[in-house]
Amino acid sequence: MHFVLIFIETHHSMDQSILLITFLGVFVGLLMGLTGAGGGILSVPLLVFFLHLPMAQASPIALCAIAFSASIGAIIGFKNHVLRYKAAMFMSIFGLILSPVGLCIAQIIPNKPLIILFSAILFYTSIKLFHQASNLIKGIIPKEDTPPPCKLDQSIGKLIWTVPCARSLMFAGAGAGFLSGLLGVGGGFIIVPALKKFTDLPMKSIVATSLGVLAIVSSGGALVSFASDNLNMTIALPFSFGSLLGLLIGKGLEKKMTGARVQQIFSIFTFMVAISLLLKAMHL
Repeated sequence: MHFVLIFIETHHSMDQSILLITFLGVFVGLLMGLTGAGGGILSVPLLVFFLHLPMAQASPIALCAIAFSASIGAIIGFKNHVLRYKAAMFMSIFGLILSPVGLCIAQIIPNKPLIILFSAILFYTSIKLFHQASNLIKGIIPKEDTPPPCKLDQSIGKLIWTVPCARSLMFAGAGAGFLSGLLGVGGGFIIVPALKKFTDLPMKSIVATSLGVLAIVSSGGALVSFASDNLNMTIALPFSFGSLLGLLIGKGLEKKMTGARVQQIFSIFTFMVAISLLLKAMHL
């Protein structure tokens, strides 16, 4: 009888854990759908907080979820003819080269320095997003001093490739890949601003192209983690399913909500997560 009670309690606890993991995935996916891949940066902090996972374990799980959701988002973008797939593939090549390097370093660096580094990136991202969103709400348009190196040929709807254009996209892809492997963030917070700065693509194309890069780079990182037995599939599967469900809900709500206001709320939430994560690191 004692063993039966233990089995029931264990089974009930597992059900609750799966529900919590799925719910966290839905929340991340919802933010990804509303902010254009921005929610992926919160995957690791949520896994660290609620499931008490070390960074090295949380990062591959986050990559798996980002890869799954971003792939669907990229396919939708491709069908809507807004995904610049050549640019996405070019950036992904350098991201895939640097992603395993980040993964290897993440397994070596202690948990505390990784959390502090992640907190610093969250602080920077949240402040920058809040500033951009506030300017959009006020109607302030940032001035462009020089034209972007990657320009869209309006007659054929394709980017005009030049050496400065290729170099800019190469560094953006490499940086996103390295941080993707190191912190499990996907790299959308690097790719989206980079495409805004280096190209004159419309926002829908930027988001779709960013999702294309995230899909390829995150998939590569997740596969490397799976092959090296560093990916916990028991957590990764429900979390990935939840993130996909959240992404689809977010895409449905996207048209009903003001993008700038959502970005502002998201930035405040990200700032609060950064503070909490830093406090957690101080107690390690």
